[in-house]
Amino acid sequence: MRGVMPSTASFGSPSSFLRLAVLCGVLFSCSSVLAQDQDATAPQEQALQQEAERQQSEKREREQQQAQEAVDQLDEALYSPFIERYVLDELKQLRVDMAAQKVSLTENIVDRQLSAADKAITYATDTITYFFYLIAGFSSLLVIMGWTSIRDVKEKVHNLANEEISKLVEQYEARLRSIEEQLSEKTQHIESNRDEIELTQEIHSLWLRAGREQTPTGKIAVYDQILKLRPNDGEALTYKADAVLELDEPQWAINLCLQALQIDSQNGNAYYQLGCAYAYLEQWDEAVDYLSKAVDISPAYRDEALEDSALSRLHEFEAYVELMGIQPIDDSKKNQP
Repeated sequence: MRGVMPSTASFGSPSSFLRLAVLCGVLFSCSSVLAQDQDATAPQEQALQQEAERQQSEKREREQQQAQEAVDQLDEALYSPFIERYVLDELKQLRVDMAAQKVSLTENIVDRQLSAADKAITYATDTITYFFYLIAGFSSLLVIMGWTSIRDVKEKVHNLANEEISKLVEQYEARLRSIEEQLSEKTQHIESNRDEIELTQEIHSLWLRAGREQTPTGKIAVYDQILKLRPNDGEALTYKADAVLELDEPQWAINLCLQALQIDSQNGNAYYQLGCAYAYLEQWDEAVDYLSKAVDISPAYRDEALEDSALSRLHEFEAYVELMGIQPIDDSKKNQP
């Protein structure tokens, strides 16, 4: 330092020192403004991404609601082969649309990742550049004033630069991990939806087969296939109980209906089939009790019971007559099935 001071004496004038200090201040202000601009873009990107996800969610909800309304407005079962073909084509188109949506979602996420990485690199480069400008200015001041050696300044600058770069790298690595987790979750959701569509399509085909079967044994075989794919299908259990009653197996039908009620306690068809089974066993009180529960759930079972030949002997039972609202019988026949 003794050899340096004489050669730098010419830079120690007040005007030179003032110009250098003003230059450093301007560079520091510019770096601060750029850093704030970079930080301000992150919330805007996050808000745009949330708005896009919200719009997609609303669109899916509207489509599901329209599909449910279309199903609720059906007047009869879809047993026509043409309708079956139409449903299969719609399911196929749905799968194609979901695959296209998956590709589009993947492209959007990849584009966002690349954009985020590009902005991160640009921000890091600009920050490091202006940081080194500040370092050069402070180093010049230190050399002029003779406070410490160039080597000490260099080491401190390197340490500070490494710390800042490490912080930036950690922040953007955390953002990239978050994006990867979101992409993984959406991929799993799409896969689960695709599997559910395939399962629903297969079960729908089995229901159509069951409607075309003419024998109880054939129907039971189809219902067993449905229950193998979806064990908690209460509707399949009750229809299987109906077929079992045709084979003169009322106790088996009772067990199937009780299983269906464990799945859904408001299954009106299960109560109706229990009434038919107990009527077959000539347990009139239990039959009327279960038929009453079925009618409470859906009054349509009253008309079905009046036309069901399996319940014809109950027409002479007083409690059944009152439940169905038919003409009263003679006093000599009350409570006599």
